[in-house]
Amino acid sequence: MNRVECDILKTLAQNPCTSQRELSEISGHSLGIINRSLKELIKDNYINDDYQLTPKAKELLKSCSPKNAIILAAGFGMRMVPINMETPKGLLEVKGETLIERLIRQLHEVGIRQIYIVVGFMKEHYEYLIDTYQVELIVNSDYTTKNNLYSLEKALPYLSDSYIIPCDIWCRQNPFSQTELYSWYMINESKSDGSPVRVNKRKELVLTEKNTAGNSMVGISYLCEAQAKIVRNRVKTLCESGTKPDAFWEDALYQDSHMIVQARMVPSSDVIEINTYEQLRDLDSNSNNLQSETISLIANILNVTPEAVTEITILKKGMTNRSFLFKCSGKRYIMRIPGEGTSQLINRMEECEVYHTIQNKNICDNCIYINAQNGYKLTEYIENSRMCNPFDEEDIKKCMTKLRIFHEMNLQVAHEFSVFDKINFYESLWKSGQSVYRDYETTRKNVFSLRNYIDSHVTHKTLTHIDAVPDNFLFAKNEYRQEEVYLIDWEYAGMQDPHLDIAMFSVYAFYNQSQIDRLIQMYFDGNCKDEIRIKIYCYVAACGLLWSNWCEYKKSLGVDFGEYALRQYRYAKEYYRIVCGELGKEKDKWDIR
Repeated sequence: MNRVECDILKTLAQNPCTSQRELSEISGHSLGIINRSLKELIKDNYINDDYQLTPKAKELLKSCSPKNAIILAAGFGMRMVPINMETPKGLLEVKGETLIERLIRQLHEVGIRQIYIVVGFMKEHYEYLIDTYQVELIVNSDYTTKNNLYSLEKALPYLSDSYIIPCDIWCRQNPFSQTELYSWYMINESKSDGSPVRVNKRKELVLTEKNTAGNSMVGISYLCEAQAKIVRNRVKTLCESGTKPDAFWEDALYQDSHMIVQARMVPSSDVIEINTYEQLRDLDSNSNNLQSETISLIANILNVTPEAVTEITILKKGMTNRSFLFKCSGKRYIMRIPGEGTSQLINRMEECEVYHTIQNKNICDNCIYINAQNGYKLTEYIENSRMCNPFDEEDIKKCMTKLRIFHEMNLQVAHEFSVFDKINFYESLWKSGQSVYRDYETTRKNVFSLRNYIDSHVTHKTLTHIDAVPDNFLFAKNEYRQEEVYLIDWEYAGMQDPHLDIAMFSVYAFYNQSQIDRLIQMYFDGNCKDEIRIKIYCYVAACGLLWSNWCEYKKSLGVDFGEYALRQYRYAKEYYRIVCGELGKEKDKWDIR
């Protein structure tokens, strides 16, 4: 039985009085194909001459009932800013009903009661579904670092004759059925540049050619046992092989140049994926979830209505914060939302003092609003800007010139940033009470022994950026089309030896010793004394330990910085040894162990 015959049989089961013309309209096939298919179904004894189902057909349909559904609801839903800070995507309300409850209700309507929901982000918010709908929750603890391939892996024991459903889907009509005669993947007729698949004339899903738009992928799928077995094996293999963390479960459907399942085409207005605040607003302008405190705050600051806040898009997730870009009255802005554990790390009162101090000094982006209690910050977006390339000599020279000019302003604030005090502070935040590095205590003692040398070579302190890393230097043309450099993100800034900023730039850029020496010479115009250069090496070691400890704390919150964390710890060890080598016997004078 081919696909057309399966579709006809299923349609006749749901509506016995369907005519050939109606079958043609429903399936999208010509009357000629419908007529030939009906003759084959009669020949094979699935229907009689009146197009009524035979016992053979009824038995087949009964044997092809879906067993269960797996709903994937573990992810952050990063594009849903700012709602995703308050509500997980599956619990967004559309027309008075949450997305996930609507899906569950539609599954129940066709008799599917075994429902497994893979949760992660805000998993506790889904707990009530266990009692209300008798679903089973499966926890994916890797949701912070891995995509839904790894969520489906958690549910593999249940994958057989199953629906796989993303939690952020709103279906106008019930897309599920009591009977499924073949495996399929749902797409719609609209085109998407990001889609890797398109539907060919035989209703197959094939890979798109380079620079060609595909059909928008909705994400709902049904897998009969034959294809479910293949997917189970492929998902397991992909996960065990260390497939990239951002892989989607659909990767397990591809074979050569096509998918192993059929295409199920739906109108784009019937099944809607809700990825953004604006998509939710378009679908249901009265949704309670649109009552976002963040959007209301923006509207109040800019003196507009919430509807004037448009083109909301997530920016790349920062190491400390989540931020999003939006447009209002023809201008673009960035709203910063503090990330996990930020209240422990950042003193927002001190940050506010810094922004007031540097205001109108042509140093940074224009800060319109900052809240000293919760850390929310609104700034004008610098159009057509780019970050510093830490391996471009001209970029580096401009950054060091900007940094030196800022330091020479000798700006003052009431608080100080102490590297060694912060190292101790981050240690105190570790849940385990100890480092993951086996030789940490030795490394720590070595780095702290550099403190005497540092303190003896600090000539003055001024407002210092502390986080003066390449990513925080932005290049943009001013009104006279001259390129200016802006230094952004002042969360850690405080009074300190300005030479600390040179070390911070180095460790973030992963510079080796010769690159650090070159950076130092750029900052000092080739006139850096040896004792100052050695002091900056000491700072490199101290900064490495500082950010290594910071990474250990963030990891306890589920945020892993991978190579960055390991490289910082290496700076702590290697530059202690470099300082010892530079000082030789003189290190005893400074009580360096």
